[in-house]
Order: sequence, then C-alpha cells, then structure tokens
Amino acid sequence: MRDVSKHRRLCVFCGSRNGARPSYLEAARRLGGELVRRDIGLVYGGASVGLMGAIADEVLARGGEAIGVIPETLVAREVAHLSLTEQYIVPDMHQRKAKMAQLADAFVAIPGGLGTLEELFEVATWAMLGIHQKPIALLDVDGYYEGLSRFLGHARDEGFVDERHLGLLPIVRDVDTLFSTLFPPPLGA
Repeated sequence: MRDVSKHRRLCVFCGSRNGARPSYLEAARRLGGELVRRDIGLVYGGASVGLMGAIADEVLARGGEAIGVIPETLVAREVAHLSLTEQYIVPDMHQRKAKMAQLADAFVAIPGGLGTLEELFEVATWAMLGIHQKPIALLDVDGYYEGLSRFLGHARDEGFVDERHLGLLPIVRDVDTLFSTLFPPPLGA
C-alpha cells in the first residue's frame, strides 16, 4: 500500500443529489478519476448519495484515497459512506468545515445546492480574511455557475465585493484547467 500521508488533497464541495442533468454525475465521476490519476486525495462531505457518493465511489474504485467528514446529525440522513479510506464523524457543520479545511490543500465546488454554496463561500471568506492561502475554484459544468458569476459581478458593481476578492473564485470549465489553477507547476518546472 502506498504512503498517502504526503500527497496533496482536494476538498470537493458538491451535492448530495445527482441534479437534473446527467452531465453533473459524469463530471463528478470524471473528477474522481482524475484525482486518482494525478495522485491527489479526495476530502468531501462523507455521504454515499448524490454527487458526493459518485465521486467517492470513483476514487475508491480506482484505488485512491477518499476521506469523508460528516456531522453526527447527517450520518443517517445523508447516508454516510461506509467504505472510505477514512471517515470523520464530527459534532456539527462548523467542525465539518474546519476539519475539511484542515485536511485539504485546495478547494473546488462542482454542482450542488445551498450546502455546497455555503461551504464554498465560507472558505472564500476565510481566504479573503487571510485565514488560509489555499486555492479555490468552481468547476462550471454545463453553465451551472454562470448565474453565480453574473451575481458576483453585480455585487462588485454595487460596491460590495472587491475585484481582487473575485479573483479568489476562478470559474473553470474543464478538469485540466481546474488542476492547473489549483495545483500549478512550480516556477521553472
């Protein structure tokens, strides 16, 4: 068994549902496969359902590392994944987000609902405040985040978001760009 303690980990925020389009599920699986191919571990919400379950299942099926973090109150409701490399059961959502942030080297949001957006904006706010310097991105599957991009531009135009803070949330449309954004090669490489 390989030593997984020294490789990078990506925290993926995503839905506990599959969503309306098959492309969302396909994107979750494709991202899971790419994580393993690039020797990057998965940190995520710990569920076995929806896009969360799909990405974890793909990572595990390919022999990768999948670490879940799930609050006690959601173990039954989100159907905690029982086959993960490691599963942390924490008391509440605040500790879930803190543990995922501690374990991850970078963050990405793929399609999801209010919980996905809440997790995304919390780590973006932490970056804005200098609490962490880890990269963040959104993987825009079939235009899922176009409306959010317009809203953030509106918030900037109305004087509530600085342009430099919008740079904390790059929106990318393909997996290769995602990984080069989150894990750029060292200078001179």
